[in-house]
Amino acid sequence: MEATIVNGAWKGHLGHGLAPRELQYLLSAAQGKTAKEIARLHGVAACTVAKRLSCAMFKLGVNRQTAMVAEAMRRQIISPMCFVLASLIAMHTMIGDDAMRRDRRTPERRTAQVRMVRQAERPTLTA
Repeated sequence: MEATIVNGAWKGHLGHGLAPRELQYLLSAAQGKTAKEIARLHGVAACTVAKRLSCAMFKLGVNRQTAMVAEAMRRQIISPMCFVLASLIAMHTMIGDDAMRRDRRTPERRTAQVRMVRQAERPTLTA
């Protein structure tokens, strides 16, 4: 059984090369929190959080926090917990519930009115 860490709407998997604290701070960074906010949340200094995040970025081979989150998702180290919502939407699509679907039709009447107005605006040439 694989150990996981859940932080907000994100789930992280241990055993993929990141230390538990690095993974914890990575999950907070994935939620859009700054190093100061993460430090306040976990009761550590902001420089500690910055150091752990830079170590995680080095291990993942990236230079920016957004790239770190994207690379961690690509390697399946972290994943958003919104798969339940996505599966519900997919099931709705398979069921074929027409009440949820909104057909977009071209506004035929409006197009015809615009053409008539433009034709009326044309200058008539009289000789």
